[in-house]
Amino acid sequence: MAVLTVRNVPDEVHRALRVRAAEHGRSTEAEVREILAEAVVPQQRILLGEALAALGRDLELTENDIAVLEAVRDRSPAAPMTLP
Repeated sequence: MAVLTVRNVPDEVHRALRVRAAEHGRSTEAEVREILAEAVVPQQRILLGEALAALGRDLELTENDIAVLEAVRDRSPAAPMTLP
């Protein structure tokens, strides 16, 4: 595991971390690890199909809207990617 050092944490932030850690029954260090994990690691994997379906529901797309999108969709093959 990596080691992370955070310098110049304001006193009021450090106090709040200690209080929050005590409320959760953890050390301050464990509380900071938990806060960082919650901030950057998604609780569950985001599945593209589910995300697109949710977007369609949010936009209230109808079957007619989908048919129009399908009718104007470009079906030509994409050009191969070239690298420098």
